Amino acid sequence: MPDMNLPVSARPVLRRARRKPWLLPLMLLSLAGLIVLNSPFKERLWPQPGDVPVEPVPPVEALHPVVAAKMTELIKLTSKAGITILITDGFRSSLEQDVLYEQGRTAKGQVVTNAKGGASYHNYGLAIDFALRTSEGDAIWDLTYDGNHNGKADWSEVVAIAKSLGFAWGGDWKSFKDYPHLQMDFGYSIDELKRGKRPPDDVKP
Repeated sequence: MPDMNLPVSARPVLRRARRKPWLLPLMLLSLAGLIVLNSPFKERLWPQPGDVPVEPVPPVEALHPVVAAKMTELIKLTSKAGITILITDGFRSSLEQDVLYEQGRTAKGQVVTNAKGGASYHNYGLAIDFALRTSEGDAIWDLTYDGNHNGKADWSEVVAIAKSLGFAWGGDWKSFKDYPHLQMDFGYSIDELKRGKRPPDDVKP
């Protein structure tokens, strides 16, 4: 008899399963659940408390107040140094980011970003882009331009002032250097921002 090869305790269960065909799949599902619950990898199967926002997060629609204040200070300090800068971009929606991402890919122009919507600090109001403005009023992105005639590149002077205010510069990135880009991440990663975490309004850079 086949039942003789099974442990004594398992024989009645198997006999009941034969009389009730639906019982065996149910038993197998229960066993699988017990295995998963006791698995050391169960954390990878379900979201953990820190993986998703605890409460709904209002959408970001403007620059973070600290970033906005530091941007205004940057404009004033560079002006004192004889340099006029133009803020070409600040907060950018995810939709605008997607459109920008397609530039140089499916749309005309050159590639200017590797970040899709939701993957840029601009999308969370934590970044700005700048250009230099000449005495004629033209916006330029010339890293060697010396408009205040002090023997130093205006671009480098702007970056140095920005860093003193707490900005990080895209020109320091190891890959895909973004020379007009300045950001304050306040220690938050893009993944954390995507999950709904936000720096408080009074956070220090």
